[in-house]
Amino acid sequence: MRLRRGRARTGEDPAAPADEPDAGAPAVATADPDGDLPHFGEGPADVLLQRLELTVRRRLDGLLQGDHLGLVPGSGSEAGDSRTYHPGDDVRRMDWPVTARTQVPHVRETIADRELETWAVVDLSASLDFGTGNCDKRDLAIAGLAAVSHLTVRGGNRLGAVVTTGERVDRYPAQAGRLAADRLLRAVVATPRATTGRRGDLAAALETLRRPPRRRGLVVVVSDFLGDLDWERPLRGLGARHELLAIEVVDPRELELPDVGPLTVVDPETGQTLEVPTGDPRFRARFAEAAAEQRRAIAASLRRAGAGHLQLRTDRDWVMDVVRFVADRRRAGSGGASR
Repeated sequence: MRLRRGRARTGEDPAAPADEPDAGAPAVATADPDGDLPHFGEGPADVLLQRLELTVRRRLDGLLQGDHLGLVPGSGSEAGDSRTYHPGDDVRRMDWPVTARTQVPHVRETIADRELETWAVVDLSASLDFGTGNCDKRDLAIAGLAAVSHLTVRGGNRLGAVVTTGERVDRYPAQAGRLAADRLLRAVVATPRATTGRRGDLAAALETLRRPPRRRGLVVVVSDFLGDLDWERPLRGLGARHELLAIEVVDPRELELPDVGPLTVVDPETGQTLEVPTGDPRFRARFAEAAAEQRRAIAASLRRAGAGHLQLRTDRDWVMDVVRFVADRRRAGSGGASR
């Protein structure tokens, strides 16, 4: 049995943090420098992203130094775009098909394969607009993207993204530099939330990244991976060419239910409501068992696809989870952003 969760419709959320921020406090106060996340719907995105960046830089800086080669003189071996021929270009790089089609001499540019190209597939479907820990899952997904950006964008490396909400798919081309990465993060934060009753489509977003094929690099998928496992096949296809990292975003109420009596929950991706008898210990046990089985199925699908698996939870220090994951990968001899 697959369980889909919604936001509780009760007068008081039993899983809410004990200390709520003052409604009149500045938005930046919702971001704790020790790992708590800013709530991006409650203040200026630029201010909150700056606070998040400071947290990421202070606690993650230097983790991946030396994991992949930097830029050195010399041309690359990966085929890039074609451009018109200029006197002095190497005639061995003539792009004859394009030249014949356009009747204008063209040469094929090459990309230095020592540069890392990272593509992030970010799932912002309605199921991520939920959270009972320190933040919503959507905020944690953006934080995961910020960590990937900080750990990979250096030395000419490029970062691009495909963002899906179920209603729309936005593509941002891979660009080099910290400023380009910051623009990408601001664009992702500004992505409109999906309307209730609209299912996400992670498989379609992965397919858009598969075709046309891209140069070898790193593909990071940020999602809660809920629902059908139809994303496994396109993910395995990406794994044949790229290194894969899956960042799974989880809320504790998706794993077990508290005893709060009768509870009405709503599935944000279907709009379906359900009366849940949380006071029944047998029901809570069945829910926990089904949720654990669902997470095992997700983990097995990610292993079959050859993806590294990082789980971030809304009730834990997400930065420390990233640090532990990177440290484990380094000890295993295969860094999360190395090639």
